Amino acid sequence: MPELPPPITVVGIGADGWPGLATTSRAALRTAEVVIGGPRQLALLPAAEVAAERVPWPSPLRPAVPGLLAEHAARRVAVLASGDPMFFGIGRTLAETVGAERLRVLPHPSSVSYACARLGWPLEGTEVVSLVGRPLDTLALALHAGRRLLVLGADARTPAAVAALLTARGFGTARLHVLEQLGSPGERRLDGPADGWPHPAGDPLNVIAVELADGPRTSLVPGLPDSAYESDGQLTKRHVRAATLATLAPAPGELLWDVGGGSGSIAIEWLRAHRDNRAVTVERSPVRAERIGRNAAALGVPRLRVVTGAAPDALAGLPAPDAVFIGGGLTAPGLLDACWAALPPGGRLVANTVTLESEALLTSWYRRHGGELLRLAVAHAVPVGGFTGWRQAMPVTQWSAVKPSTDPGASS
Repeated sequence: MPELPPPITVVGIGADGWPGLATTSRAALRTAEVVIGGPRQLALLPAAEVAAERVPWPSPLRPAVPGLLAEHAARRVAVLASGDPMFFGIGRTLAETVGAERLRVLPHPSSVSYACARLGWPLEGTEVVSLVGRPLDTLALALHAGRRLLVLGADARTPAAVAALLTARGFGTARLHVLEQLGSPGERRLDGPADGWPHPAGDPLNVIAVELADGPRTSLVPGLPDSAYESDGQLTKRHVRAATLATLAPAPGELLWDVGGGSGSIAIEWLRAHRDNRAVTVERSPVRAERIGRNAAALGVPRLRVVTGAAPDALAGLPAPDAVFIGGGLTAPGLLDACWAALPPGGRLVANTVTLESEALLTSWYRRHGGELLRLAVAHAVPVGGFTGWRQAMPVTQWSAVKPSTDPGASS
């Protein structure tokens, strides 16, 4: 039986460096043959205590992890991480690369724990948003009046960028507390309003605490107002959108294909349902594809992947979806077949249309595969002279189905 390689020890370290490490963490670093970490973290280790070879992470980091670990597989390896390695840290990447069973993780208090301790905020009631390696617009999803946020800063410019975003989004009255070098002798706190943030760039190691006061109200559930989207008219309207998302039934971590994206509203509200959700929207018009990207950023989900191209050809090579929504192009040859074939058993397909030709196609698929065929009709009250009457919107025909493990209509 081949001898197993030694475990990889992941040591959390704070801004206080070696003096702040627990005895177990110090012992692991003393006995390591190789220590891998960021240059700042490696510089915190005293040469008199840690004799191991020091290897800085290359950039970009994630693609280099497998090769670097394989290079030192036969040696005792310790990896340095900021604070708690499993909280927005390198621990997740290592577990995904070599398996959790190969890791011995020695955590240190995270910057979030330090921040809540300094501010007197309950950790379980404070939302955390990381801007390390993520777009600034990611923060927009968490903006709700009366809430408290902790934002993990990417660099010294992050506090001013957060203040500017808050002001631009109508939360200029928010109070910011920038906590630098938490846990170290050089710890510092800066306070001020978002509107007119008064401090220059400081230390790159920072957490921004945000107390949101008044600001625009945004719903948590699907069915945002149509005015929330930039659109040329190709938009799944609010009430139909809410019903469509309910039928798609997003669950954490699932992937949606939004085919015929239009303004991107279905994919955007799928992503807003949970921070781990993923979505790809396919739109043949480059102008609309760019507009979808702007809508996604404005509504706090810049992670939306936008593919510019005509389906079904543009679907080739995409990761397998858990759900598919078709909002346009239903009559394109092979589109429904390609989407249905891409779904795994248990996957959901929802298609909406307003034309008789596409309705006939959906009726055919309903007969072959079952599911549910329904018509959604919405009417709005409008002035009629001095009175009020109903104005009927164009009705939407919707077919939805869950793909069975054995599809009786596959060979039809």
